[in-house]
Amino acid sequence: MSHAEAQRRREAEQWSRDELARHQCAKLNCLLAEILPTNAFYANKLAHAPRKLASIEQLASFPFTFKDELVGRDPPDVAANRTYPMERYVRFHRTSGTRGHPLVVLDTADDWQWWIDTWQFVYDAADVTAEDRVFLAFSFGPFIGFWSANDAAVARGCLVIPGGGLSTLQRIDLLSGSGATIVCCTPSYALRMAEVAEEHEIDLRNSAIKAIIVAGEPGGSVPAIRARIEAAWDARVVDHSGATEVGPWGYAAASDRGLHVIESEFIAEFLSLETGRPAKEGELSELLLTSLGRTGSPLIRYRTGDLVRPKWDHDEPSRFVLLQGGVLGRTDDMMIIRGVNVFPSAVEQILRGFPEVVEYRLTARRVHEMDALTVEVEDRLDKPERIAEELRLRLGLRVEVRTVPLGSLPRFEGKSRRFIDLREEQK
Repeated sequence: MSHAEAQRRREAEQWSRDELARHQCAKLNCLLAEILPTNAFYANKLAHAPRKLASIEQLASFPFTFKDELVGRDPPDVAANRTYPMERYVRFHRTSGTRGHPLVVLDTADDWQWWIDTWQFVYDAADVTAEDRVFLAFSFGPFIGFWSANDAAVARGCLVIPGGGLSTLQRIDLLSGSGATIVCCTPSYALRMAEVAEEHEIDLRNSAIKAIIVAGEPGGSVPAIRARIEAAWDARVVDHSGATEVGPWGYAAASDRGLHVIESEFIAEFLSLETGRPAKEGELSELLLTSLGRTGSPLIRYRTGDLVRPKWDHDEPSRFVLLQGGVLGRTDDMMIIRGVNVFPSAVEQILRGFPEVVEYRLTARRVHEMDALTVEVEDRLDKPERIAEELRLRLGLRVEVRTVPLGSLPRFEGKSRRFIDLREEQK
């Protein structure tokens, strides 16, 4: 990437809130002018909304967009928010399907360039240069995963090493033998590679890896998970967040205390979980995003379902809004157990504090009209009572903890499925 482009990113991070609002309003007006003549989904949805905004505050009058609305019928499974004929699109990706039926999302060549350009904020945060060698521990299937990371690293001038179609041990051998300095993977898979390396008496701390860019699930901004990965690899963990339908919207704060929303390319709104109104500083809220540079598959006021705590008043070098602790969980994952709000990510933070816990699984059930949680752990000490006591102290709840044989729980390359929610099935 050119020096001028890097300079523009640094300048955008320093805009005042007023400068940012003017920039966002101008980009949103350009987006609306481009999509409304041919995008049937938004032409119908925004029929009573202004075609040109005088200020960004007017966006609050626009309706929300929900994922369920995007399910298309012509062609089947392709997201319904397409602007152009199918012939205009060059990239085909599909959501992971961890939450409902997989959704196909398409990108034009211009949209894909926007993905690549926006991903550079992530590489800036990880101090990646053209001299680095980027290893992608990723299957390269239709899930978007690190496809954009691959192309963004190429654009940056890095040597890119694809790790698809290999076993975990083969990937470890390849990243060591190739002299890779950066790894892109999920937090779960960073831990899995560390586990396999230990089983084969390979010390990952002796590799050339200096940073591990993680995405796909909460974890990169969770202190206990970060500490565990960094100790195993002797490398910095750099968090990132994005979604197939939205784009690559978040990158690690310099202090590693959370994520910044890339506000030059996304409008972020926050709805208080308690009141449903715009959230205040630090309030637990749902993140809404409007993508400003993706005309082929646009999203306006999209309810992501991600739970965050926004902080505008912070001392990070970037002035973009900070999400303290990154993505804290999902609105549909929240459990109310004996009056206490519990998120799987909070439980994982506690479990990862036990170095003897190799793997775990959470199962939520409905018992007598109330939520109940069971935790299964692979525990080298086989002492579940100490884990149950820590959960009781930290969460204020008594949680059933069971030990299972080492190696009996599933391992994950992509998004983990450690949280099994049976509550809807029991209604």
